[in-house]
Amino acid sequence: MPTQSALPPDAWNSAALLLTRWIARGERLDLLLETLPRALTGPARAQCQHRVLGVVRHHGRLEAALARLVTHAPRHEVRAVLLMAGLELLEAPAAAEADPGRVPRIVHHAVERTKTLASPAEARMVNAVARRLAAPLAQPAPPAEADAAALAEYFSHPVWLVRAWLAQFGPAATRALLEWNQTPAPVHGRWRGPADPPEFLQPTAWPGFLRVPAGHWGDVEPLLAAGQMYLQDPSTRLPVELLAPQAGETLLDLCAAPGGKSLLIADQMGAGRLVAVDQPGTRLERLKENLSRTRSVDVALVQADLLGQPGMVLREHRLPEAYAGVLLDVPCSNTGVMRHRVDVKRRLQPGDFRKHPAQQLSLLHAAARLVRPGGRLVYSTCSIDVEENEHVVRAFLAGKAGGPFSLERSVVSQPWVAGHDGGGAFLLRKA
Repeated sequence: MPTQSALPPDAWNSAALLLTRWIARGERLDLLLETLPRALTGPARAQCQHRVLGVVRHHGRLEAALARLVTHAPRHEVRAVLLMAGLELLEAPAAAEADPGRVPRIVHHAVERTKTLASPAEARMVNAVARRLAAPLAQPAPPAEADAAALAEYFSHPVWLVRAWLAQFGPAATRALLEWNQTPAPVHGRWRGPADPPEFLQPTAWPGFLRVPAGHWGDVEPLLAAGQMYLQDPSTRLPVELLAPQAGETLLDLCAAPGGKSLLIADQMGAGRLVAVDQPGTRLERLKENLSRTRSVDVALVQADLLGQPGMVLREHRLPEAYAGVLLDVPCSNTGVMRHRVDVKRRLQPGDFRKHPAQQLSLLHAAARLVRPGGRLVYSTCSIDVEENEHVVRAFLAGKAGGPFSLERSVVSQPWVAGHDGGGAFLLRKA
């Protein structure tokens, strides 16, 4: 297989090489995309990312179509080419009537690229297979009443997860969720600048959040560098709204990395003190960078394991051991953010819905000890599943640690209804 340096750094070659690695090693997609060559910039970089994300997003459907046409598994390089051709064929029907030659061009392009990425013999196989891919990939989506297997294949989700959602949400909502997850996510940003935002940024239904249209990355980069804008999904506002930061308070943000919610808390406070805690690791650099953008709020960054002895660590840093407001944004399945994290559905396992709630409940018990009497604790997830939201909060309130607390408010954002990422947020008050 050619190396990245042996091929010109165009969007197609770069995407094919990244997908080859992803197929071979199952690397995390966000880390994989960070290895793109610096020479690939602007529209070419965006096209490469679109192809990689698109293939992973539709991987189940593409693989199912290939499996019916290929008897012997091709090499990873060739499979990457076929998957990319399949993605282009998936996107072709909308333009097929206006441009009848589009499908033959897609096939021809894949064949020519295979000659460079693999071999002439494999290029002939790509030619034979890609020509037959167009028909199955042009089939219409199944109705909401279809069985779980048909929905799972078409929308590239694990069948066990589709069955779980059908039981939880019903056919119509599950169908809407699956379709939502398969739609590329728009880019949103939160405006932090002192002046009005530039006109190219589009307003949204959520105050302070703007939509970044395609083709304006060169305009956005200086705004990000100057701290006038922070890329952030509008769903992140929900737990912070429940926390309701007030000027002059001292607040605690647990599991704070990478720091988007920490920065939002600080911006809403305007003045006061914010203590951000997370475990040692690479994510702390992002947290440190984001906290450096705060303005008039005093910020303390603490490396600590919440399930260890956080009180002792806070004491060593001469920080309070109890707070008026605590945000706990727990690690979770990420089922509410699958439109952004397109490889989550491939990594998720049925056992995660037993493992995550157990850890989340332990974290909630630990966080509760850091809330002063009369204080508030916000438990939040990026999950839309009851196991990680209502069930965890119910178990906490039923236990000894939850005895002094009561549930005041909650919100579970269903993305296909809300129009942004999903998740749960629960405001608990200590007596």
